[in-house]
Amino acid sequence: MVKKGKKEKKVKGAEKTAAKMEKKVSKRSKREEEDLEALIAEFQTLDAKKTQVVETECPPPSPRLNASLSPHPEKDELILFGGEFFNGKKTYLFNELYFYNIKKNSWVKSEIPNPPPPRCAHQAVVVPQGGGQLWVFGGEFASPDGEQFYHYKDLWVLHLATHTWENIKAPGAPSGRSGHRMVLSKRQLLVFGGFHESTRDFIYYNDVYAFSLDSFSWSRLSPSGSAPSPRSACQMTCTPDASGVVVYGGYSKLKAKKDVEKGTIHSDMFLLKRETKDDQEKWSWSRVNPSGNKPTPRSGFSLAVGLGGRAVLFGGVCDEEEEETLEGDFYNDLYLYDAVKNRWFPGQLRGTKKDKKRKRRGKKAEGGEEEGGAEGGEEEGGAPQGPVEVIKEIVAEDGTVMTIKEVIPGTQAEEEEEEDEEEDDEAPLVEPCARCSAMATVRQGKLYLYGGMFEVGDRQFTLNDFYCLDLHKMEQWEVLVEMDPKTQEWLEESDSEEEWEEEEEEGEGAKGGQGKEEGEEEGEGAKGGQEKEEEEEEGDSDEESDEDDKEDHPPVQKGEVLEAYQARTEQYWVGLARTNMGADAKDKKVGKVGLAMAKLFYEDQ
Repeated sequence: MVKKGKKEKKVKGAEKTAAKMEKKVSKRSKREEEDLEALIAEFQTLDAKKTQVVETECPPPSPRLNASLSPHPEKDELILFGGEFFNGKKTYLFNELYFYNIKKNSWVKSEIPNPPPPRCAHQAVVVPQGGGQLWVFGGEFASPDGEQFYHYKDLWVLHLATHTWENIKAPGAPSGRSGHRMVLSKRQLLVFGGFHESTRDFIYYNDVYAFSLDSFSWSRLSPSGSAPSPRSACQMTCTPDASGVVVYGGYSKLKAKKDVEKGTIHSDMFLLKRETKDDQEKWSWSRVNPSGNKPTPRSGFSLAVGLGGRAVLFGGVCDEEEEETLEGDFYNDLYLYDAVKNRWFPGQLRGTKKDKKRKRRGKKAEGGEEEGGAEGGEEEGGAPQGPVEVIKEIVAEDGTVMTIKEVIPGTQAEEEEEEDEEEDDEAPLVEPCARCSAMATVRQGKLYLYGGMFEVGDRQFTLNDFYCLDLHKMEQWEVLVEMDPKTQEWLEESDSEEEWEEEEEEGEGAKGGQGKEEGEEEGEGAKGGQEKEEEEEEGDSDEESDEDDKEDHPPVQKGEVLEAYQARTEQYWVGLARTNMGADAKDKKVGKVGLAMAKLFYEDQ
């Protein structure tokens, strides 16, 4: 009894500490979030000008990471939304919506009025009702310099049948966060974990919320048992019988001595199980100890749900943190988790029939002596060859050499050697390079992988290549879009401010970021990482369009100082802020956002 009492006190003490930390983070981040709210409100003002759906065939989306890629519940399509891009100096956030037609291998950009504002690290779930729905919750917005963050707590639904966005306002929602996980479990959206970060503080969560698709209401669950420690970016998948969800891995960090941040990569696994008695749901946490070949510790891996409810895990990064440096080992391997058997196993590719024929030819050559095949080596009594490290080099447009290290299993390595010896004209097997934070999903038994990033020294490479793997055959990756080194933009610290200003004038970006698509016309971007393509009359220039937008707001008079302009136009800007923030927003907050919007406009003149 004494031990139990002590344990309960420890739990309550931890809850109080977490509550204090959350309050502290909320207070410190309030001011910077209000600044970003003004920027977000301006994006929504621009979006509000769109009154009709515009769909345009387009090249593949620009390089990005931390977007969402979802399978259409009724069509042979994939849906990509949001994401981020960093070019070394500036952060770009997106709220673009793309549809990928699997049969046609083509992309369509869909501009729908009143979309969610730009974000990354959100969660999206498809629901097969009403012609199909895409539900989006939370995520993160960042200032252009990447120093300030705004964490959303809004819930949106895209009605796929009517191509309309709807902002669902329901009380009791989780606090603002990103890096959380959300899955569909029966008629509920379950949200777990995530983090909230301000300039000086951060907090990680391990709470669980449920949103009812019937009553459109939030509820916070209080599961019994030992819950996972607070974390973000974990794996969260439903069990095949829909009785619960499995949580694996994730990442969190703590402040050590002298305010040094220490990151932790989690590799534990938990089951959140639902039990229904007398029409009452009860949830409980329990630790899971899977068998098989587990993934090595990593964060930033991509996750999808494959055949038979198996979880498919790809890539990721394992950071080695020193006192002042951070080095990462990136992966491109594949693991699958079978919840029924509670077992991990590596996703090994078998190769195509042509590869197998080449292998057989090698074994028959020279009177049956093997020519490098793994199976032949075993027959001769020799030990099978171990994994081989292959180094590839790609030269970017600016001359930077990207060195990509890949570890190929012994059998595959020997097959590749055999192909070289035979001087076969067939192209070698290809696979995605090592990366983290890529977008992954499964549609009709095929795994699709888009974008992500990897690092070489201090430089970040953001990708927009696109791959497909048939999980039935597990033969080889199919390249749908190759990585183009010309899309790799990186601005070093030594680059002059004049070059940066020149780039801004050319329309390459604006406050908050914009789409970085190949083939888009100069000046097509707009604030917030969005491509703001207005319906213009043929022949009108981008400069004329910008002037038209400015004329919509009260102009700044000659010699007028900021304070005088804000006082003269306060009613207009507060009214505009109220329109964007809704009737439920507090007057004080609306007033601050209105003045901030006036300041932004004033400084642009």
